[in-house]
Amino acid sequence: MSLQAYLDRFSRGWRAPAIAALIAFLAGLPGVFAMPPLDRDESRFAQATAQMLETGDFVVIKFQEQPRFKKPVGIHWLQAASVALTSDAADREIWAYRLPSLLGAMLAAAACAWGAAAFFGGPTGLVAGAILGSTFLLSTEAFIAKTDAVLAGTTTLALAALARLYAASRDGPPAGRLTRLLFWLGLSVSILVKGPVGLMVVTLTALGLWAWERKAPWLKDLGWIWGLILMAAIIGPWAAAVTVATDGGFWTTAFGADFAPKLVGGQESHGAPPGYHTLLTPLLIFPGTLLLPAALALAWRGRDEPGVRFAVCWLVPAFIVFEATPTKLVHYTLPTYGAFAWLMAAAVMRPPLGALARWLGIGLCAFVGVVLGTAVIYLYGEYGDPTDLPAAILTALLLAAAGLAGGWLTWRRDALTGLAAACALTILGHGALAGLLAPRLDPLWLSKRTERALEAARLLPRQGIVPPPVAVAGYAEPSLVFALGTPTDLGDVPEAIAALADERPAVVEGREQAEFEAALRRSGVKAREVGKIEGLDYSNGDETTLRIYAPVPSQSP
Repeated sequence: MSLQAYLDRFSRGWRAPAIAALIAFLAGLPGVFAMPPLDRDESRFAQATAQMLETGDFVVIKFQEQPRFKKPVGIHWLQAASVALTSDAADREIWAYRLPSLLGAMLAAAACAWGAAAFFGGPTGLVAGAILGSTFLLSTEAFIAKTDAVLAGTTTLALAALARLYAASRDGPPAGRLTRLLFWLGLSVSILVKGPVGLMVVTLTALGLWAWERKAPWLKDLGWIWGLILMAAIIGPWAAAVTVATDGGFWTTAFGADFAPKLVGGQESHGAPPGYHTLLTPLLIFPGTLLLPAALALAWRGRDEPGVRFAVCWLVPAFIVFEATPTKLVHYTLPTYGAFAWLMAAAVMRPPLGALARWLGIGLCAFVGVVLGTAVIYLYGEYGDPTDLPAAILTALLLAAAGLAGGWLTWRRDALTGLAAACALTILGHGALAGLLAPRLDPLWLSKRTERALEAARLLPRQGIVPPPVAVAGYAEPSLVFALGTPTDLGDVPEAIAALADERPAVVEGREQAEFEAALRRSGVKAREVGKIEGLDYSNGDETTLRIYAPVPSQSP
């Protein structure tokens, strides 16, 4: 049976979204369980969620004693539900906090397939969902416990529902109340997860269609009255509660100190000039890179087709906003990737590709695959040891083969076969990277190794042998707080000395070592070194040494 025949068979009805979700699941799953907690955002989100479960306060978001008024509460509620169902806050199992992100990635792929099918048919919808589900960026966000995969899922769901309503007005498949309900649910949850970002992408898409066509009568059929009531019911209770609990402080901080600065300058050293996202797209959307030139060509050539027009209005206005915003992080454009996937799928399902688009795609795909394989070898050379070599070789070969085999098959046979091979090899290569190689690169995982060293020395507070908290001098990464527990004392040398005097353990960063030893002599406190952790603090690029000290109990006369 040919590949096209399989697509025809497995794309009927609910099958296309379900298979697209399965592909996203397989692409993201290895990292969910294998990767240690990441700094800084993931560990901040997970720690804040753990504190909600510990305190029972599900309104005010805090990291230790500091209010965390940057994002709405939605992701924390989803993570809290996941941890309550599958684990326990005291266990500090990061995989339980990551499950909502994995589900968000699955939702994004399924919604992408569902929306594309309304314009291009089930087989093209399945290809679109498979492309999105296997992209390097989405499958990476799928195992990071923060907002972005869930934002991508909810925003893509809202836009897919909007697309089906638009298609119905253009003699496409009928769209009923369930489609409208999914639109409002997707939009409302996206706001509860990451504020105005999803709303912006949806609004720009609708405005783009209205400006292009000079009319948009189909927008009247969104169910505005009950939809806005539903949105208020989803967002309103928490918004009111956090306003009262913080005396309005959440909103002034979230908008005045977090959101607004991103619009006027590069916040937290994340500034970059326009063009940043464009240059990174071939890498982050891999293996869809193979069809990126063809997708852009179709966007121009087929702009009068309803499905292509919707994808262009989804992609272009929002992408321009992301490029124009001074603060840039690689994942910001993820909510637009569904539009890329639609255009790529539509291009590959209506061969032949134009000669220029075909050869550009082959070259880009091969280049990115080789770059990824080379990056893996670099990581091994910098942070691996000889026991990691088999995993490094396997990962590098799979990722390089994804680019090279995809390009070669596109040249020798057809782009659809090349795409299928590239997607399969990318999923395997990404799985090997996140599930096999990266967790073995010990110099990168200072907090996890510190936790293990404390546990081996029977100094981890949750073992119930020594009292909390562990005092940490000079090292303040959130992953260490998540690993050691909420009371962890992130301070300086005096806090470390006080902890040892109270017969609690202490961790001292190398730059504080001389001051610590001098203070230890002056205080007369006795301590013994039980561990030494060396590696890279990748959040700031500093080589770091952490020494672990155990108290020496005073001798009774």
